[in-house]
Amino acid sequence: ALTTFAQKLPKKKELLKAMTSANAYFMNKWPDVGKPIVGKDRTRPSNIWTRGVYYEGLMALYKLDPQKSYLDYAISWGEAHKWGLRNGITTRNGDDQCCGQTYIDLYLMDKKEERIRDIKVCMDNMVNSEKKDDWSWVDALQMAMPVFAKLGVLYNDNRYYEKMYEMYLFTKNQHGDKGLYNPAEGLWWRDKDFDPPYKTPAGKNCYWSRGDGWVVAALVRVMDIMPKDAPHRDEYQKTYLEMMRALAPLQRADGYWNVSLTDETDFGGKELTGTALFVYGMAWGMRNGLLDKKIYQPIVAKAMNAMLKECVHPNGFLGWVQGTGKEPKDGQPLSYDKQPDYEDFGLGCFLLAGTEVAKL
Repeated sequence: ALTTFAQKLPKKKELLKAMTSANAYFMNKWPDVGKPIVGKDRTRPSNIWTRGVYYEGLMALYKLDPQKSYLDYAISWGEAHKWGLRNGITTRNGDDQCCGQTYIDLYLMDKKEERIRDIKVCMDNMVNSEKKDDWSWVDALQMAMPVFAKLGVLYNDNRYYEKMYEMYLFTKNQHGDKGLYNPAEGLWWRDKDFDPPYKTPAGKNCYWSRGDGWVVAALVRVMDIMPKDAPHRDEYQKTYLEMMRALAPLQRADGYWNVSLTDETDFGGKELTGTALFVYGMAWGMRNGLLDKKIYQPIVAKAMNAMLKECVHPNGFLGWVQGTGKEPKDGQPLSYDKQPDYEDFGLGCFLLAGTEVAKL
């Protein structure tokens, strides 16, 4: 009986209940959206990437369940930061630009110039420069690529797509030794530090689950935003499908993916963020006719059911979230009760996964 249960996607009502609860826990904990985030090593403003990813998830939840309180919470966050970026309009850092995804979404709902002014100037600076090697770590793809895609659509201007593609290709094919993507395995190294000869304890290539999750989310978000005939869409789709084929057999028996994708001896165990981002990518692919439901639906169901059952606390807190970092050992050991250094981005990943599965 268990095997048949494992193939069933959770009901939309169950998903919505879990997402609502997890989100309420966070909103209650952070009533002041402008309050800086005190981390283990320093204090950061609340418009950095960790919070930007949370708002990506919140906007997805809002589209599924349009509660006014969600919209108000997002708008007041933008206003608290005067719709600005952490290091101002000259920044080239994707971690600073991630907030722009939500700023643009909110601009599209209510075209107040101040909502889009800074993020547009910032991305225009990138477009108008020759430099293309900024994304030296794969997380940056998720933080910045959707911003370019949104601006390309909004202004019907291919220059945004071209610059995004040029920077993406540099990361894929040139950073580190020969690029951060390994086409032989369909997975990405997080940055040049993990290029060969670096190996995991068991002698395998080290692919960090959440790092590859960010790439999946980047590709999915860009394909979701861009028109079907936008330039280079076929490249994103091809790489996305290669990754999907690589990830399917790497799922653990318990439904999660290891933090070190190919080596369960390298801090093996449950982890929510990478798993959620893969679920997000797979559910989107099935919904858009790119993935075979017979193969991917059981994978998604198993992972989503595991997260609902084992990560979501009765009060909405999310367990098994690996905190900030760049590799399997960071933020370890994980557990059901472990408090990550930042609680926002894990929730964002969970909301992206849950809303996409709910749409199935």
